[in-house]
Amino acid sequence: MVDHEVDATAGTAVADADALNRRSVIVVPGDGVLARVRARLPEFTGALQRVAEQVLSDPEGAARATIVELAERSGTSPATITRFCRALGFEGYAGLRLAIAAETGRVRSAGWSVDIGREIQPGDPLDRVLGQIMAADTQAMHDTATLLDLGEVERAADAIAGASRVNIFGASGSALVGEELQFSLHRIGVAAWAWTDVHNGLASAALQRPGDVAVGISHSGQTRETIEMLAEAGSHGATTVALTSFPRSPLAELADIVLVTATQATTFRPDALSARHPQLVVLDLLYVAVAQRTHDRAHAAFQRTAQAVDGHKAAKGAS
Repeated sequence: MVDHEVDATAGTAVADADALNRRSVIVVPGDGVLARVRARLPEFTGALQRVAEQVLSDPEGAARATIVELAERSGTSPATITRFCRALGFEGYAGLRLAIAAETGRVRSAGWSVDIGREIQPGDPLDRVLGQIMAADTQAMHDTATLLDLGEVERAADAIAGASRVNIFGASGSALVGEELQFSLHRIGVAAWAWTDVHNGLASAALQRPGDVAVGISHSGQTRETIEMLAEAGSHGATTVALTSFPRSPLAELADIVLVTATQATTFRPDALSARHPQLVVLDLLYVAVAQRTHDRAHAAFQRTAQAVDGHKAAKGAS
C-alpha cells in the first residue's frame, strides 16, 4: 500500500528535492548511478530516503518496475519517485530505469556470478566468501573509478609535488590508509607525516602555511578529530584535500580538493571497512601522479632508499 506522507508534507519534500536538484548535474545512462545514490543517501530524508534504499537493495527489480510498482515497494508515491529522479539529475523515471538497467547489465556481462547484495552466512564455505568479497571489492573499484574526478586528483598531485610539508590526518582504519600514503610519499623524497593523535595533529596543523598540503581521510566525512585537524591546517593557508565516500559531508565541505571513493558493504565488512581498498587505490593513483611530477627527484630518492635497506635483505642462496 502506498502511503501519503509526501503529500502531507509536500512543501518540505519539494523544497528538499529542489535543493538537491540545484546541486545535481545532468547525467547520461549507465554512469554509475548506484554509486551516486549510495554516496548521496545521507542527504535524503523521509520518503526520498526510502526510495533510495529500495533502489540499492534491489537495483534489478527497480530497473524492471514501473513507477507505480517502485512507489509501492518503497511505501511512497509516484510523485516522490519523480522528485527522486530529478534529484539525481534525470528528467524522469525512464532515464533512471535505463541507467540502472545499463549498470546491472554491465555487471552480468562482466561475468560476476556472485550476487553482491547477498549476505554472507556463518556457515558459508570459504570459496563462497572469497567470491563474495572479490565481487564486492570489484564493484567498489568500478564505482570509485566512475565517481572519481581525475581533475581533482591532478590538482592534489600538483599541490603535493610543490609542497614543503604534507600532513595526513585520519583515525582508526583511515589512519592505516594515511600511513600507507605517508610511506609512499616519503620513499620518493616528499616530506610527509601521518597523524592519528588529535593533539599532535593539531599542533602540526598549526605550523602549516601557504604552499603546504593537508590530507584528511574519513569514509563518512564526519570524524570530528579529522575535521578539526584539516580545518586547523586550512586556517593557516595550507591546501586541504579530503578523501571520503560522501562528497557533501562536513569534511568534504571544508576541503579545497575532494577525492571521492565508493564502497560495497558485506556481512562482517561494513562500509568503513569495505572502503579501505578503494581508498588505497585512489591514494596510490595520487602517489603515482606525484611521482610523475617529480620524476627525477623521485627516481633518485627511490634508488637511495632502496640501497639503504638492501643490506638487510636475506642473501641469495643462504640456508
